[in-house]
Amino acid sequence: MTDLARARTGGREPVVLRGRGLVGGVAEGEALVTREAISGWGGVEPRQGRVIESRHELVGQSFAGKVLVFPGAKGSSGWSGMFHMARLMGSAPAAMIFTTMNTKIALGVVVSHVPAVTDLDRNPFEVISTGDLLRVDGDRGEVVITRVAR
Repeated sequence: MTDLARARTGGREPVVLRGRGLVGGVAEGEALVTREAISGWGGVEPRQGRVIESRHELVGQSFAGKVLVFPGAKGSSGWSGMFHMARLMGSAPAAMIFTTMNTKIALGVVVSHVPAVTDLDRNPFEVISTGDLLRVDGDRGEVVITRVAR
């Protein structure tokens, strides 16, 4: 651990979660966590990778380049299209971690081409907070959490 990382994390050791990888690859980034499912069509603005669903707790926040930790997708089949457009516009999440599998999220992570992990051995909402540093390995189904000092 570098001196900068040690200072930022308060010297805490990483926590490792294991689950099922859906899309391969490795990505690192800051966690953006919500316990609310995200609506794609009408809930996401793909140009800036922002949640625009008016009643969502993340309304106005950008997931671009972050690791999105959320229950999963809700709403219409337009969900995958919005995240595909976000990828094409360079504003997709770096990776996705989710808890509820459905056809919308399955297709969405595939067309987004970002590492994705589900079915973790611990509840991610209990161990990951917004701002934590995450390394998502979709090939191994592994999430490494470095908690940031608060």
